[in-house]
Amino acid sequence: MKYVEPVRNWPLRPAETAVLVVDVQKSEATPELLAKEPAYARQLEQRMLPALQTLVTAARAAGCEIVYTVIEALTRDGRDRGLDHKLSDILVPKGSPLAATLPEAGRQEDDVLLPKTSSGVFNSTNLDYVLRNMGVRNVVVAGILTDQCVDMAVRDGADLGYYMVCAHNACATKSDARHEQALKAFGGYCRVQSVEEVLADIAAAADTRAAAD
Repeated sequence: MKYVEPVRNWPLRPAETAVLVVDVQKSEATPELLAKEPAYARQLEQRMLPALQTLVTAARAAGCEIVYTVIEALTRDGRDRGLDHKLSDILVPKGSPLAATLPEAGRQEDDVLLPKTSSGVFNSTNLDYVLRNMGVRNVVVAGILTDQCVDMAVRDGADLGYYMVCAHNACATKSDARHEQALKAFGGYCRVQSVEEVLADIAAAADTRAAAD
């Protein structure tokens, strides 16, 4: 078989594309946290959550898979957590209401939901196995925090051979500067696009496939 050089403008065919929504859950938007981090709260309210709603709704309608990951231990005391989560005192116990996704994330009953106990979703869940079983080649990442769990999802996914896209306006972190720095830092591992650009590419790939059929 002849080797074909990959390109950055890889078509986002809906049947091969998943939107990965990272940690958009109640533990990341408590009143206490939002009061403590006003820049983060502003990002969520004014940009990230509205953009995420648009992304999930339109991508789902186009036929993409929507996959969710949340921080949630497999045990009540969190003894199964990764070392960093233990050292950082990050614990959302098994069954906690804080593990629930935010309404704006748009999760439906039959969507894949994977609890994780480390920053890297590919490291602490069977996401790779699940995506390959569903025939996914392209992963559009959105969620929080841009410079932590989103960053690791992008880098790890790229190393595993997925075509990664970051929907930058559907991501947020504790400050605008941190958000922008993160996008620059991991931009070499993915295609960084707005939600509107991602959806346009999904629609274009769908139209091309329909015309070919």
